[in-house]
Amino acid sequence: NVSTTEVSEAITSFPGINDATVYGVAVPGYDGRAGMVSLVTDDPAKFDLAGLRAHIASHLPDYARPLFLRFQSHLDLTGTFKQRKVDLVAEGFDPVKTADPVYFNSAADGTFTRLDARRYGDICNGAVRL
Repeated sequence: NVSTTEVSEAITSFPGINDATVYGVAVPGYDGRAGMVSLVTDDPAKFDLAGLRAHIASHLPDYARPLFLRFQSHLDLTGTFKQRKVDLVAEGFDPVKTADPVYFNSAADGTFTRLDARRYGDICNGAVRL
């Protein structure tokens, strides 16, 4: 198991991240859950994804690095001011279920790659290894 707090602290120490929530999502064909992070930044279009990827690699071991990123304008909170993750977990990393940009941490490409329906299908059917 990976500490979501540890992952969140490592990620939020990167410049330009205003808030983040870490959770696990199911990936067809794999046991357990893959790490995913929803980020709030000032401008996702200008955000330094390569810098974040390098930062994560230097602060977290391989097994704790998130496979998916989602950019949001804000994070939903519960009535007790905890981050609400239920809907995020249910939507998973499927780019069709959200208008938010979703990225995949592609080991083959060495980058965070924007997910589209084709790449999502490749991940789900095992054509892309995690």
